[in-house]
Amino acid sequence: MTLIDPLGDMLTRIRNAQMRNKETVSTPASKLRAHVLDVLKSEGFIRGYTETKLDNNTSEFVIELKYSNREPVIREIKRVSRPGRRVYASVKNIPSVANGLGVSILSTPKGVMADHDARSQNMGGEVLCQVF
Repeated sequence: MTLIDPLGDMLTRIRNAQMRNKETVSTPASKLRAHVLDVLKSEGFIRGYTETKLDNNTSEFVIELKYSNREPVIREIKRVSRPGRRVYASVKNIPSVANGLGVSILSTPKGVMADHDARSQNMGGEVLCQVF
């Protein structure tokens, strides 16, 4: 089965697992997903992730979700740029999430990074998702 929006699928899996208070969630592995998970880990939204190999020569990520007082750390996670409508932002127009409490994750020419890193490097790019 092919996915139209693999990143959106991963974000939905995280959202659904946190609604059910799951400790871990698995998703198929890809480089883009790994880079987004690296940003989520560095910003403190997830505990971490590991890559496991499957029998049919594929691999998947097992994401360890993070909770604080039985409440998910990620209150809201949404996809901004979709396959049907790409959203790009210059460095001046990078959206701020919840007055700076949240993070926009961007795909820039220097890689996937958080919005504050993109501003400090004076780089714009495609706004992949927003996390609060």
